[in-house]
Amino acid sequence: MSDAATPPLPRRHPALPDPEKLTTGERAADVIRNGMGSWGFIICAMVFLAGWMIGNRGVCFDPDPYPFILLNLVLSCLAAMQGAILLIASKREDQISSALAQHDYETNLDAEDIVKRILALTEELHAHTIGKSATT
Repeated sequence: MSDAATPPLPRRHPALPDPEKLTTGERAADVIRNGMGSWGFIICAMVFLAGWMIGNRGVCFDPDPYPFILLNLVLSCLAAMQGAILLIASKREDQISSALAQHDYETNLDAEDIVKRILALTEELHAHTIGKSATT
């Protein structure tokens, strides 16, 4: 059999969404979620917070003196946006997991049918073999 006659195997799982068909919002949520879950983000946040606190102690400028009310407002807004973005990304992950589970279920049903057919053929072959040996 030639290679041209066999169809190529899929490069990705058929239940996964096509990355090229994602909306801009879905792509942005994935990128931001991956960024927020990195050490780079944590280090940058710590540097920003330390810089804000040092800068607002009168070293560079003093628009937000201790107890840093403006910083608390900025961090609250950041937390609200992070929560929404994480929910969007989580919803996408749930949809992907659901599609994968459905595909696995369908694959298991197909495999069960194949096993039943093989078992029936094996029993038929066994009965035919026993029938032949009984007549000889």
